[in-house]
Amino acid sequence: MSEETPRGGAQIVPRPKVWSRVESTPWNSSVNLEISGHLINEIVDSEDLPIQPAFDEARHAAVLVALAPGEHGYEVLLTRRSQALRQHKGEISFPGGRMDPGETATETALREAHEEVGLDPSLVTITGELSHVNTVVSMSYIIPKVGLLEAPVPLAPQTMEADKVMWVPLNVLTASGTYHGELWGSPPTDRLLHFFELADETVWGATGRMLVDLLVRLYSSVD
Repeated sequence: MSEETPRGGAQIVPRPKVWSRVESTPWNSSVNLEISGHLINEIVDSEDLPIQPAFDEARHAAVLVALAPGEHGYEVLLTRRSQALRQHKGEISFPGGRMDPGETATETALREAHEEVGLDPSLVTITGELSHVNTVVSMSYIIPKVGLLEAPVPLAPQTMEADKVMWVPLNVLTASGTYHGELWGSPPTDRLLHFFELADETVWGATGRMLVDLLVRLYSSVD
């Protein structure tokens, strides 16, 4: 990491005037956890959750939370959105997008991952899903489908939507100093946001929420 690029990269986060930092992790960071495909199967929701958007006009979307055993344990597939996009440019996300009419969330997640980063759907075994996420800014209702691969495969951006593809070990996300929370606003209307500061990127927003959901489920499995 160069002196010019601080931890977390160059991404600008639009923080409000009033906010405070939270250091404690939402998961039990003292647990020594060995992640396996079997454990991931156990902690995700195997049955489709009810579709309950917070807004009547919410646009339904699905993302693929792809996980694979790598050299340093299980890794998760992330992309960086292109700076050419109008919304959320430069942000880290899961491959995914809007659901086409008649499509299931699984079909959307696999199609979008293939279109965005060239991931062959036949390499992915969908094992379940995480909690659905409502977003206010983009008025989206996101269904995160969890998929397992036998190993991380080389991938690259296939469209202008993404300009970077990463396999990030989960133990990097849980390493000391990577995660912090932020309370945005003043009580009682403040809200907690999740941040993962990697060596050169910051993961936050809806992607941060979904990663925290995954990690809390994993670490709660050994409580």
